[in-house]
Amino acid sequence: MTLQSSPLDTAATLPQQQFEAVASAPRLERRSGETRVRFVPAHAEGIRGARVRWRLEGAAGAPVIIVQGGISADRNALPSAAHEGWWHGIAGAGRAIDTNRWRVLSIDWLSQSDLEGARAIDTADQAAAIAGVLDGLGIAQAHAFIGASYGAMVGLAFAARFPTRLARLCAIAGAHRAHPLSVALRNIQRDIVRLGARNGDTGAGLALARRLAMTTYRSDREFAERCSDAPVFEDGRFQFAEEPWLRAAGERFAARFDAQRYLSLSESIDLHAVEPERIAVPVTLVGITSDRVVPLADICDLQRRCGSSATLHVIDSLYGHDGFLKEDSQIGAIVTEILESRGGVQ
Repeated sequence: MTLQSSPLDTAATLPQQQFEAVASAPRLERRSGETRVRFVPAHAEGIRGARVRWRLEGAAGAPVIIVQGGISADRNALPSAAHEGWWHGIAGAGRAIDTNRWRVLSIDWLSQSDLEGARAIDTADQAAAIAGVLDGLGIAQAHAFIGASYGAMVGLAFAARFPTRLARLCAIAGAHRAHPLSVALRNIQRDIVRLGARNGDTGAGLALARRLAMTTYRSDREFAERCSDAPVFEDGRFQFAEEPWLRAAGERFAARFDAQRYLSLSESIDLHAVEPERIAVPVTLVGITSDRVVPLADICDLQRRCGSSATLHVIDSLYGHDGFLKEDSQIGAIVTEILESRGGVQ
């Protein structure tokens, strides 16, 4: 289902011949590095400096697509010899974000510790960091910002703060604010991590917090299908079908994520606030009917209040909020449509 507000064609267009040239004979460019950026953080006084790690890959000279994901995502959105790529179903050669036609730019999220003296990290700070990387690379304007989950929040902050640096925005499973129920649940998750740290087992705290988070990321339908087996009595208690799946998810997360970084980025989600009326670039919003982290009603409110043309696509998914990682076909079709648009969001 697609809903569209009144159109406002403000996007910069890419000449037809440039599209054809990039598609016909791509010469691939692969770069990664660090850029020193300076800006005034949202939760600090005065200018701060930070180093932002980034990766740029795709057809040399092609338009740039900024791609950002959830708080556990990094600059490795694309598959490579060293990394699977957290969005390998959407971004890569021959995929919806085709690196034979576009250049993909992604950064590692900053955390509070990267901004000396800042009380917290804000989505506006992440947006400023991306703008600084664009400056360092000599890129005046990105063809699109495609963000999912936390990346969608940062994309909205970027569009509100740097409208001339962006031709179009696609915000998937993200809104202009965090829903209060989701804020409450993330507060509990952070307290679990702190409790684990106080008791000398930060890893256990991280794992348990992730297990709780998984109950919000996925839909009730998936739990009903995946966890329908009867409980089994083992080790002196009944063990339920959900436990092995959630335990494994928690252990994987704890093995690869730093607790302080988790606390910082989780809090950043809850501090996120963008005035939709300030957004002045064409926007495509993607909501998921089964998303319990970012309710569809919040995305509908964002569309109604958006200061530019705003199209809303609604998809159904068994996977709830994690549908942005699982629904390659549905998400890919929307992304392809956005990138092929010549004059704004269709």
